[in-house]
Amino acid sequence: MSDERVIALAVSEGAGLSAETQKYFDLCQEKLGLVPNVLRAYAFDDKKLRAFTDIYNDLMLGHSELTKLEREMIAVVVSSINRCFYCLTAHGAAVRELSGDPVLGEMLVMNYRAADLSQRQRAMLDFSVKLTERPSEIVEADREDLRKAGFTDRDIWDISSVAAFFNMTNRHAAATDMRPNHEYHSMAR
Repeated sequence: MSDERVIALAVSEGAGLSAETQKYFDLCQEKLGLVPNVLRAYAFDDKKLRAFTDIYNDLMLGHSELTKLEREMIAVVVSSINRCFYCLTAHGAAVRELSGDPVLGEMLVMNYRAADLSQRQRAMLDFSVKLTERPSEIVEADREDLRKAGFTDRDIWDISSVAAFFNMTNRHAAATDMRPNHEYHSMAR
């Protein structure tokens, strides 16, 4: 692991990483070329790390009619509303990589409304923003707008789940001053 600061809290893995966590981190290093700092932040508690990775992997990599890119787009736009440095950096890189378009990644970070999006994507992101900024104002008309854009009720569940997860993680990243891996800044540019 790198010696760079991951979070501002003095939590540590104590005697070291468990064999299970070390194996998972080795797999991340092999597949991604790095161990994401968000995972390193959880390394002090295997149960919390597993809970985080289980829900992340289900939402972002599990079965859904939403594409991986669409899920990453939600992560970036929610994170832009919350001004989450960690997630904007990490998931902005993922959008650049998945889309093959570094401009799209930057537009979503800065102002998704300026991006050339499909009606489907714009409806999905508008809903995610409203859910982030004004959740108590979500009404049936908002869900109907998503249906008109071609989303099923299961898709609406998935959009909501991804947006909700990133609202939670953005707040946790802010509270702990979580820092993104330096490698993310130059990815897919």
